[in-house]
Amino acid sequence: MPTKIAVKDLRKGFPTEQGHLPVIDDVSFEVADGEFVAIVGPSGCGKSTLLNVIAGFDPPDRGSVTVDGSLATGPSSKRILMPQQGSVFPWLTVQQNLMFGLNGHAPGNREQIADHYAAIVGLKGFEMSYPHELSGGMLKRAELARALVVKPEVLYMDEPFSALDALMSLRMRKELLRILAEERHTVVLVTHDVEEAIHLADRILVLSARPTRIQMSFEVPFAHPRTLSSPAAQGLKEAVLRELGV
Repeated sequence: MPTKIAVKDLRKGFPTEQGHLPVIDDVSFEVADGEFVAIVGPSGCGKSTLLNVIAGFDPPDRGSVTVDGSLATGPSSKRILMPQQGSVFPWLTVQQNLMFGLNGHAPGNREQIADHYAAIVGLKGFEMSYPHELSGGMLKRAELARALVVKPEVLYMDEPFSALDALMSLRMRKELLRILAEERHTVVLVTHDVEEAIHLADRILVLSARPTRIQMSFEVPFAHPRTLSSPAAQGLKEAVLRELGV
């Protein structure tokens, strides 16, 4: 598959009262078109910082990010970030939230597209509900639909299911895989959950402690649907955890 995202010699730090704090140190990797790459690493190593730089929300101190061979210097509607803290507007209904990014479409078409994506994530019948009227799992579905409704080529996900309980997180992962089977996207996921990475990704990048580098890369050779209790999956989990020092 052709390369979709190329990260080259990326470095990033921040000024502090004690001086410059290096966070990302010479990170390079590529993501193929349609590939799902998960990034794991120790707490505080710079995973979210790395994703924000790749997504164009934070400029690198050095190095480059290219998408389809063109330098990515900022955010784009073709590349959507799904952050940890959520992305829906509390004063808008589900339908209004989904319509928000559909400027350029006729009003009737916007409603039709929004309702279609609400149905895709299992929110049919809740289009007129406000975020505070939704359960935690339903709210995450709304956030996922809001990210997908603009038909991005790339989906950046920063620990999107970390606030959910284990059962709901598993359900959301299965929902995401179902959607990705219908609508093709390139995905870069940051997660602290090794099982989540193995469940979802084609490849796992393990980051070192700060200033972070890519310490190891693991291919995930299992077809979907995956059985995480299989000996092979458990062996991969143990290998990733060893790289994380666990």
